[in-house]
Amino acid sequence: MLAGALGDLMLGLLASCLSGLAVWLWQRGKHTRELRLRMSVVGARPGDTCLIVMSNKYGAPGATDHHDVQAMIEAAVVSHSLECEVEVVRGDDFRGSNGNRPEFCIGGPLGANARSAGHAAHTLPGVTFHPYDHPEHPLAIEAGGVLHRWSSDNEAHALLAKFTAPGGERPVILVCGQTALSNHAALYFLRRSYGRIVDTVASTDRFCLLLKVPSVRTYGHQGVVLDRDLTDVAFQHGA
Repeated sequence: MLAGALGDLMLGLLASCLSGLAVWLWQRGKHTRELRLRMSVVGARPGDTCLIVMSNKYGAPGATDHHDVQAMIEAAVVSHSLECEVEVVRGDDFRGSNGNRPEFCIGGPLGANARSAGHAAHTLPGVTFHPYDHPEHPLAIEAGGVLHRWSSDNEAHALLAKFTAPGGERPVILVCGQTALSNHAALYFLRRSYGRIVDTVASTDRFCLLLKVPSVRTYGHQGVVLDRDLTDVAFQHGA
């Protein structure tokens, strides 16, 4: 009886060990798959140093809006999830290539972030950013002849684009929102939507997505949704 009881105990222990090993292997495999998915979308690898290029608050050079600070925090969380270090620089001060450092460039091109303006002008010729004082459609983002309007505290949009800039070895993630809140929303979307992005774009090497933040007063940045893929028109002249 003792031998039988010991045998049953050993079989139980073995079954528990095998079950635990299977769970560990499944979790490890899941973590590896998720890491590869994030790496594919962001273009960063463990051990990289990610640049976060911060913007100015509109009309207040040298200051940064609360929501842009939150956007920077989201970018830092994304970087750390990829086991990367972070370096923060100001768009007004940063010149040249990002080299071998993945770059998050945050802020609209109309006075908030000079580097965003340069990236957009050079790389997204198919997109027009209308100024705040435009008489008919202030802050509208135009692509392919379609206007995506800003509606004060009711609705806002942001571009989330990825590309490799001249002289760069690693990609740029460019976030150009109509407001600081929509910048925050775009980075929030990126952190939570790797799978959705992969399912939407033809290639994770280069893409341009339009995000919409509806009912801003009710849902804030967390209400962000994917509006459409603008890749086909954003990178083409005369689009």
